[in-house]
Amino acid sequence: MSDDSGYETVDAALARAVRLRKEKTPRANEELVRLAARHPHDAAVAYQTAWSHDSLGLEARAVPFYERALHGAGLAAQDRHGAFLGLGSTLRVLGRYGEARQVLGRGLEEFAQDAALLTFLAMTLYNLGEAREAVRTLLLVSAATSEDPQVRAYRPAIEYYADRLDDTE
Repeated sequence: MSDDSGYETVDAALARAVRLRKEKTPRANEELVRLAARHPHDAAVAYQTAWSHDSLGLEARAVPFYERALHGAGLAAQDRHGAFLGLGSTLRVLGRYGEARQVLGRGLEEFAQDAALLTFLAMTLYNLGEAREAVRTLLLVSAATSEDPQVRAYRPAIEYYADRLDDTE
């Protein structure tokens, strides 16, 4: 789709680049980087560019695009959630644990009790040497989300003991 001047609209260009990314076409990243340079304030473009970098294993290059996406306006809730998750997990992989914790925490302020954000937070807590809080977080996520009948049957006990890991009789 193009505008009246014959130029492709940003939405059409983004849709084409995302389609290429989903097809795992290397050209997708190049197109997204060019699109992000032409539209530096477009949060959706920044998010898709970050995702493209991440999927290529270029985590350090993804970070500024994730940050731009989260600071921009108009990002759909699902993409905003993905940007928090992507940035938090990317910072963790890069060894930037404190920053990862902050980002994941901000994500949880917007998407309370989200299992994916909590799971990546648990990994980050482990990396920060907070194994007790990491295990507690994972136990609560498991209790809340498991479809296993045995886990579901013991959910109250799991939730109770998640905060009492060292308690004995």
